[in-house]
Amino acid sequence: MSEKRMLIVPAELTKKIDDNRGDMGQAEFINFLIDNQLKGGTKEPQYATKEEVYSLEQDMKKLLKSFLDFFVNYVVELGRQSPETDFEELTNKLEGIQKDLDSDSEEKTATIKWK
Repeated sequence: MSEKRMLIVPAELTKKIDDNRGDMGQAEFINFLIDNQLKGGTKEPQYATKEEVYSLEQDMKKLLKSFLDFFVNYVVELGRQSPETDFEELTNKLEGIQKDLDSDSEEKTATIKWK
């Protein structure tokens, strides 16, 4: 059996440990935190660049356009007659997305909403 020692810490720290350790024991959790800190203490967090976010935005628009193209073609193939206004609305949306994809303006910005 390994030798054990007692570590006296403030009550607030003990509460933080208990709130965040999940199924781990206190000693196991503290050991885990120390190991992770020593292994990755010098690494800086990685963030997405502006270009990567813009590329993601463009890829998502292409995916949306592809999905809408598929949906419209699927409805047409089934022979289901949709009202003319719905079809025109979808066509206008697709054309708007295509125009947006075709214009490569540097002034565009991408925003991310976090929930």
